[in-house]
Amino acid sequence: MPRMPNPTRRTFLRSGAALCALGSLGGLPAFGAAGFNHKNRLAIPPLDLGEIKDGTREFGLQLQHGISEFFAGYETPTKGINGAYLGPVLRMRHGETVRLNVTNNLDHDSTLHWHGFNLPASADGGPHQVIRPGDTWSPSFEIRERAATMWFHSHLMGQTAAQVWAGLAGMVIIDDDTADALDLPSEYGVDDIPLVLQDRRFSRDGSMAYKSSMHDRMAGMQGNYPVLNGTISPYLEVSHEKVRLRLLNGANASIYNLTFRDERTFQLVGTDGGLLTAPVELTQLRLAPGERAEIVVDFSDGAPALLESIGGRGMGGEQSPTFDLLEFRLKAQLAPSPQVPEKLADLPVPDADSAMRTRRFLLEMPGMGMGMMMGGGFTINGEEMDMARIDHVVKRGEAEIWEIENAGPMAHPFHVHNTQFRILDKAGRPPAPAEAGLKDTVLVEPGEVARILIRFDHYTDPDRPYMYHCHILEHEDAGMMGQFTVV
Repeated sequence: MPRMPNPTRRTFLRSGAALCALGSLGGLPAFGAAGFNHKNRLAIPPLDLGEIKDGTREFGLQLQHGISEFFAGYETPTKGINGAYLGPVLRMRHGETVRLNVTNNLDHDSTLHWHGFNLPASADGGPHQVIRPGDTWSPSFEIRERAATMWFHSHLMGQTAAQVWAGLAGMVIIDDDTADALDLPSEYGVDDIPLVLQDRRFSRDGSMAYKSSMHDRMAGMQGNYPVLNGTISPYLEVSHEKVRLRLLNGANASIYNLTFRDERTFQLVGTDGGLLTAPVELTQLRLAPGERAEIVVDFSDGAPALLESIGGRGMGGEQSPTFDLLEFRLKAQLAPSPQVPEKLADLPVPDADSAMRTRRFLLEMPGMGMGMMMGGGFTINGEEMDMARIDHVVKRGEAEIWEIENAGPMAHPFHVHNTQFRILDKAGRPPAPAEAGLKDTVLVEPGEVARILIRFDHYTDPDRPYMYHCHILEHEDAGMMGQFTVV
């Protein structure tokens, strides 16, 4: 059997010659030939609206083992939420109260973190809210976010990377009256498409076991196949002139540089925390692990298209893989779509002068010594994560500036729980239009300092902390994470 490609080199090249050299992974189909040859219809996750009980929207979520067939005839052991791999898309509304009944049917501990939400620390689902096998955890909180695309995923101390890799993640859609009134594509699964972007490393037998090497721990675990909504080599049949893609980078480590093969433009309408003030026209969008974006793509020209990720260098290889991601096949007749509104949402201009204090966060990676050998040495302000240590105490309602400095050789997506912040500047320059909205994750380049304006308005708890961390999951697990309380 041919040897599996070196995981530090991207194997999905546009060259037909390279494809022939690649062959297949012991019977698994080769992927990435020039042209549009995607064979599998994109899976659309089930939409879960929950049930209204005594004025509360309740969801029932089962963490479970499963078997997935990413490749025909090959059974892959996975984990999922109400299914074999990944979870349903939960849909909820601004202002309502939700209760999420999470039952752990796995044979090991887990958690479920509500990424991007403002919520009580006891409901956050981080490393302190462990769900033991057979137990049910039922956090309840008010949806304070406006219309947005959020997500949820395992956040178990030291095991986040392996559990998310196996499939413990899913998307959330939040609605509100303002967004309902906009003429944006909104029919779920038809012209409003959830798209969970991941990549996974498959072995010859079709398995995708999490077996990270020293390189993987340093650079983050990347795959040799892109997997979208759990689908290999997917296509989407387009029936409307405009399609809204809700993009979630659910990968462990890959930063996707998203563009269309024909370089068509698209309109960015939302980021992590919701809608922008106005659409931003782009031909390329960089999306790091943990980040979300909503884009509207115009197919009224009648031409098929291919969404791809183009490569970019990182430590010891390519931090951004080269992948053909999703083929768009157009029906002969497309239903008309209205123009994207010129105004989307009201967002105040961030005022740095409102900040009461500045905190600094230095992100560092280990060198070539014992720290690297042991998988540790990933620090923030010189310290690895310690669940018994509170690193910062923040006052509720007071604006602060957090300066995040990246001293390492890789870009780090820095995520903060329980807030949506605004980026003031990166390397002294104002944020690009694609980063000017509400954010909970900021990508900090090597040698760069990013300044964010942040505040925590709603909840206090002197004992239970929230997290801040690198969202390259291997870095988080290796210690690049800290804790803060809000008082």
